[in-house]
Amino acid sequence: MKILVDMNLSPDWVPVLKDAGLEALHWSEVGDPSAPDQVVMDHASAHGYVVFTHDLDFGAILAATNAAAPSVLQIRTQDVDPASLAKTVISVLRQCQRHLESGAALYSCLTWSIVI
Repeated sequence: MKILVDMNLSPDWVPVLKDAGLEALHWSEVGDPSAPDQVVMDHASAHGYVVFTHDLDFGAILAATNAAAPSVLQIRTQDVDPASLAKTVISVLRQCQRHLESGAALYSCLTWSIVI
């Protein structure tokens, strides 16, 4: 699975995800850091990435456009540091891999829910 980490999450997520056996890159490695969210979504969709974000806009873009891709993993918590969330995020990615690869939005607050 390929993960594109959004600008609102630390680049420190990339090595954490890679250590878990996932292909990952931070948006700042491939695009303009101030690019609109739709540009990030278009890139992710064109290159087969799941967008990993803390931003509410990505789910709204999916809903407004009725797009089937890219999948989005959205976390909503105060502490988005990999040291605090890595085990949980990686576990969810593994458990939901099939859904993410076929088109899904995962939202997290205190619990995870899947919207397909």
